[in-house]
Amino acid sequence: MRRTLAVVILALSAFTATVSAQSSNKADDKLYDQVRLRLAGDPMVNGGALEVDVKDGAVTLRGKVRTDKARERAEKLAKKVKGVKSVTNEIKIDTNAH
Repeated sequence: MRRTLAVVILALSAFTATVSAQSSNKADDKLYDQVRLRLAGDPMVNGGALEVDVKDGAVTLRGKVRTDKARERAEKLAKKVKGVKSVTNEIKIDTNAH
């Protein structure tokens, strides 16, 4: 009886962890989409060429922009998305970036 109970508890724990991870992935996917839309829609940032990674609500931005102002704007836009917990800005300045 104890062995069966232990197996059931272990199975429930694994199921809960899987459901939690899937929920987190869906939330991250939604944040990714929202951040990408904001960046791509901003004429200063022209974010189509920027990379966006999201992990547990933490956003990382990578790529190149022409000005420091555009770099700062990209970070600000990402931070404004509801649900974003933090933003790591790894965007580089490249005056030749498109």
